[in-house]
Amino acid sequence: MFSKFTSILQHAVEALAPSLPLQEDFVYHWKAITHYYIETSDDKAPVTDTNIPSHLEQMLVILIQEESEREFGETGPCMEYLLHHKILETLYTLGKADCPPGMKQQVLVFYTKLLGKIRQPLLPHINVHRPVQKLIRLCGEVLATPTENEEIQFLCIVCAKLKQDPYLVNFFLENKFKSLASKGAPNVTSEDILKGQDSLSTDTGQSCRPEEPSGASGMEHTELEDEPHAQMDDLSTGLDSLSIAALPEATVVRPNQDYNLVNSLLNLTRSPDGRIAVKACEGLMLLVSLPEPAAVKCLTQSTCLCELLTDRLASLYKALPQSVDPLDIETVEAINWGLDSYSHKEDASAFPGKRALISFLSWFDYCDQLIKEAQKTAAVALAKAVHERFFIGVMEPQLMQTSEMGILTSTALLHRIVRQVTSDILLQEMVFFILGEQREPETLAEISRHPLRHRLIEHCDHISDEISIMTLRMFEHLLQKPNEHILYNLVLRNLEERNYTEYKPVCPEDKDVVENGLIAGAVDLEEDPLFTDISPDNTLSNQEWLSSSPPASPDHPKNDGKTEVHKIVNSFLCLVPDEAKSSYHVEGTGYDTYLRDAHRQFRDYCAICLRWEWPGSPKALEKCNLEAAFFEGHFLKVLFDRMGRILDQPYDVNLQVTSVLSRLSLFPHPHIHEYLLDPYVNLASGCRSLFSVIVRVVGDLMVRIQRIQDFTPKLLLVRKRLLGLEPEGPIIEHITLLEGVIVLEEFCKELAAIAFVKYHAASTP
Repeated sequence: MFSKFTSILQHAVEALAPSLPLQEDFVYHWKAITHYYIETSDDKAPVTDTNIPSHLEQMLVILIQEESEREFGETGPCMEYLLHHKILETLYTLGKADCPPGMKQQVLVFYTKLLGKIRQPLLPHINVHRPVQKLIRLCGEVLATPTENEEIQFLCIVCAKLKQDPYLVNFFLENKFKSLASKGAPNVTSEDILKGQDSLSTDTGQSCRPEEPSGASGMEHTELEDEPHAQMDDLSTGLDSLSIAALPEATVVRPNQDYNLVNSLLNLTRSPDGRIAVKACEGLMLLVSLPEPAAVKCLTQSTCLCELLTDRLASLYKALPQSVDPLDIETVEAINWGLDSYSHKEDASAFPGKRALISFLSWFDYCDQLIKEAQKTAAVALAKAVHERFFIGVMEPQLMQTSEMGILTSTALLHRIVRQVTSDILLQEMVFFILGEQREPETLAEISRHPLRHRLIEHCDHISDEISIMTLRMFEHLLQKPNEHILYNLVLRNLEERNYTEYKPVCPEDKDVVENGLIAGAVDLEEDPLFTDISPDNTLSNQEWLSSSPPASPDHPKNDGKTEVHKIVNSFLCLVPDEAKSSYHVEGTGYDTYLRDAHRQFRDYCAICLRWEWPGSPKALEKCNLEAAFFEGHFLKVLFDRMGRILDQPYDVNLQVTSVLSRLSLFPHPHIHEYLLDPYVNLASGCRSLFSVIVRVVGDLMVRIQRIQDFTPKLLLVRKRLLGLEPEGPIIEHITLLEGVIVLEEFCKELAAIAFVKYHAASTP
């Protein structure tokens, strides 16, 4: 109480007294602080009961005023005094000792305000960056301390200064000079080495003894005029004997003391206070974005950043319940790492494990954003760490297990993070994890070369419909990601040589046929009972309708394409026989309803694929290796097998299979277009295409229709029930077949719409 009265009195005297020159005033306040340590005998009283906070505040006010009165960049006498007398070194020592109690907090505030409010660059001065570097080490040593808020404010202002001038980060890479000197680097001066050794002569992280700053306590180099040196030595010894006890639960990160700014921020990301943790994460995000090569190398090779990020990801994943409803995983609200706040009591839609799920997805989102913002070298290192330590180390065993519940939960989680990832570099590592890096054509004998890819594709045809649907949905979202390797690995590498076609050189007698728009040797659909309404002279050659805009020539005038695309569309629309169609009985279910969606989706896919530099027309057959055995690849094999069973599979499975196939059909690659959407491709012996698979299904359907009484009324009733136009009633016989027929009809209309939109886009100049 007496000290507070003294402080008030002191301010009153200062207000009445004639104003001293700034330097004298500054020295007066500094001496008042040092006198406290010489004269006081009670070092247990909190610092708030002393005049120290007000003196420090006045020193800041003077420094700010001095700078405002001078030209930018000009150092005034008060700042010179602060630098020359190593005031920051002394304050650091007092803060480390926390003498009097609460001094660490005051020192952190002083450093933060000094760096934040002084406009001239201070960090390049050795008497600034060296004590700043030492103070950084004190931050995050103990979690949940009263100084956490001040610690994170201080660290964030340092990060902000480094963002302004990235080169300054070199002052905080503490082993840099030592390693350069040991290698005999020619550009390192003896002064540099001494500076580096000075920073290394402090804490090494290998012992728990109190730090010995250069010059004993850092006080003996601080000139305190007219003060007995013996007293100062006593003060130094007293401060050196103080140490800060670490709480047992705080495992402090101090690997080799190379980049303590990163290490301290990493410790504070584990703070129980969410606001502190978020600020620490923001600081790390700023540091990884710095373009300085030495900092990037130190960040990835000499800190625990990669390990701690991935270890936390792994521990949060392992904390999830063994089984979580896939619908809960899918529908849990959008995750933002900076807003990971959740109250189970307030949540009406809570489910077991929701808190753990949000924590995992939030941290994954942080890792994703960190990699997205990071300098490229750092981003690659971080993404590879996530791949090796989390994807392979933690997720893969879960995805490869045999428990159906475990497979379903782990696949749902994989599906969620596939949807969530936005960083191109992390996406690349995720794709390599799921699919492998292979790009050569698949063979049936080697489809299990990448075990996880093989297992996941097999799960698309799992005995459990839930697992099949979830895995298919994961692949569907994977195909929408902006990564060329996904489609190439799953499909394109097997279509590269077009060896699904049977090539017959054009003979003179075939010339007229080719000019009329037919491929020599093509299957004559006129003989097929399904295509009696298609006349052969109106069919379209694959070369014409796949090329983006074939040039007109006198010998072969450019056709407007309207007739040809009409026939292509009709090929799909006429696949399902009239007696198996039901959409024309219900309004709003025509083919035209798919056109708008197909147009929008195709435009989106074209935007994604634009930078992949795909060819505009198929590879010339003369240059293709048509002798090689054709294998559509594991992925298409499973999809075609599933498609072939569309009349015998549950409705939800059929919807998902056809959804993935329609996604594939939308890609603007000429080989995909030819293989999936050209009914007139001349298939080589033993090969199948999407169209040929559907033709076989329709053939089977026509036989089975004959055995079902009242087929058409039943089919219409099922359609109306699916659309919600009829209430649920008694179970209808052959329900699976009837639902399959409806999906088949809608899928053919969707393929027709995609073919039309793609042809129209290619024909438009």
